[in-house]
Amino acid sequence: MRTSRGVRSRREGIIVKLVSDDGIVRYGEIAPLPEFGSETIEAAIAFCRRLGDRVSTETIRSIPDTLPACQFGFESAILGCQNLAPASLSCSRLLPAGEAAIAKVANTPPQSTFKWKIGVEAVDRELDILSELARSLPPGGKLRLDANGGLNWETANRWLACCDQLGIELFEQPLPVGEFDAMQKLRDRYATPIALDESVATVTQMERCHQRGWRGIFVVKPCIAGFPSRLRQLCRDCDLDTVFSSVFESAIAREFALRLAATVQKVPRAVGFGVEGWLATTDE
Repeated sequence: MRTSRGVRSRREGIIVKLVSDDGIVRYGEIAPLPEFGSETIEAAIAFCRRLGDRVSTETIRSIPDTLPACQFGFESAILGCQNLAPASLSCSRLLPAGEAAIAKVANTPPQSTFKWKIGVEAVDRELDILSELARSLPPGGKLRLDANGGLNWETANRWLACCDQLGIELFEQPLPVGEFDAMQKLRDRYATPIALDESVATVTQMERCHQRGWRGIFVVKPCIAGFPSRLRQLCRDCDLDTVFSSVFESAIAREFALRLAATVQKVPRAVGFGVEGWLATTDE
C-alpha cells in the first residue's frame, strides 16, 4: 500500500488470549501503528513478556498511556462484545493510490463510499485523477481523501478548492500533525469537511485537540487509541463527530472495533474498515 509516508508491505500484531480462573477464554489484539504515535511492536512484545503467565484486571487497567495498542488489546479482551450493539455499519472501500483507483470504482454498487490516498504522485497528476474518479463514482457514491499529513499549505489549498467543486465527502489530515492552527484555518475556509487523523491517534491527543477548539471530524482508530472504555466515554461526554477507521487489524479486533463504532459514532457515515483484499495472512 502506497501513501504519502511511503510503502507499507507488512503488518505485525499480537493476539492476546486470556483464560479466567473459571476457564472462560477471551481474545484481544494488539495492533501497533508507531508512525501514528503508538508503541512499536517490539515495545508491545516486551510488555507482554514482563507480565508473565498471570495478569490481573488491576494490572491491565494500569497499563500506561505510552502503550495505547496494549491498552486496547487487553481491555477489549476483558470486555469482549458485552454491552456493545451488533455492528450494522457500511464501510468505505480503500482504493489503491494513483490511477489504479479508477478501475476499482467501476461497476460498484450505488451509494458506495471510497477512500483514496493522495500525496503519492505529483499534485497536478493526482488532481487530474481526482476529477476522473469523481466522474466514475456510482449513483449516490461518495469519495473521501486521505493525505496522511503529506501536504503543505499551498498544495492543501489547491486540493480543497478542487474538492469543493467536486463535492468530496471529507478530507483527512491534509497537513502534518504540528500544524493544528493551519488546519483550523483550512476548516473555516472551505466547504469540504476536514477530519483530523494522525493528530488524534490516541485518546490523549483527542482530548487535547478538543480542548484547543477542534469541532470538526475526528478519525478514530480504536486499536491504537487506548482503553476502549475511556474512548467511549470521551466521545459521549464531548459529543464528538467521529468516523472510526481501521489499522489493518485482524478479525479479532475488527469485530470489537465495529461494535464500538456502532455505539459511539453519531453521524451515519461509512466507517473506514473497507480493507478487504489488502491483507494476506502469514503465520510465524
